[in-house]
Amino acid sequence: MSQLGRPSKLGRIEDDAIRLVQKMATGEATPEQIERWCGRSEVHAKAYTDAERIWKRIAAVGRARNSAEVDYLGPLREFSERSTAMNRRRMLGGGAAVVAAAAAYGVVNPPLGLWPSLSELRADFRTGTGEQRAIRIADAVAVHLNTQTSLSVRASSENEDRVELVAGEASFVTAPGTARSLAVVAANGTTVGGPGRFDIRYVAVGAPVVVTCFEGQLRVECEGSVFDLQPGQRVSYGDGGLGSVSAVDPALESEWQRGIVEFRNTPLAEAVEEINRYRPGRIILINSTLGHRTLSGRFRIDQMEKVLLQLEHVFSTRIRRLPGGVVLLS
Repeated sequence: MSQLGRPSKLGRIEDDAIRLVQKMATGEATPEQIERWCGRSEVHAKAYTDAERIWKRIAAVGRARNSAEVDYLGPLREFSERSTAMNRRRMLGGGAAVVAAAAAYGVVNPPLGLWPSLSELRADFRTGTGEQRAIRIADAVAVHLNTQTSLSVRASSENEDRVELVAGEASFVTAPGTARSLAVVAANGTTVGGPGRFDIRYVAVGAPVVVTCFEGQLRVECEGSVFDLQPGQRVSYGDGGLGSVSAVDPALESEWQRGIVEFRNTPLAEAVEEINRYRPGRIILINSTLGHRTLSGRFRIDQMEKVLLQLEHVFSTRIRRLPGGVVLLS
């Protein structure tokens, strides 16, 4: 029987795929287990892609939490009855029931970014995969949002504008002569600056927050520690507090704002994770040894398929293209 009391019409592989996604939500499955399972056959990989797609749609019910007309069960029926007409039914209950159901399916803290969290869905501004967006949050503050980025506006004080970078990467520019400061909260820290330009990157829960200063001066605060950041400097922070400061190449670190992703002797495993942020679907490394090899090159964000061509040529990799934009590298 299905969780909602209806007999399941899923095949064994499809049923296993749904359980595997559920295990990812509870931390019972690892990325390596996912890769091995998807690598069994194209059918396995397609089933997992379908399950992932459905869970992304389930997460979207958070957007409609005040509507009683949300078709919550439709995506699951579509998956289990692909070749038959769907008997669509409406989910009973109002906003509270929808939010509770979505949380039960792991959308509060989704693993590996398989779908947006409720915090991301509730953000005031959000970009999708491969999308970039320029916004203004105050008269003197301009923000450039990178792909898969969520930003929320917080209550301002008399002398300070305040926002939260829920997830992703953004560049903040405060005009010269501005008297008000800008505070950006990300994870367990806050970055405060006046006139100038700085970037903050926080791509996933548990990942470090990286703050890069380009112009002006910044104050980075994390769990009682404070550091004053100068132009051309970068610092990261996380559960362990503030990390060490390093110098950066301003031109290289600003490439994404010009629609470019550049890799310089980057381990392929890290490069693939970055590529997956800009490219629909998912690239999965089946060969763990391949992940230690390094990649160098400059690629346009809107032409990420060219990366696969280079991988195939330089590393002599075997590429298996599956539906839904899934690519297996071995």
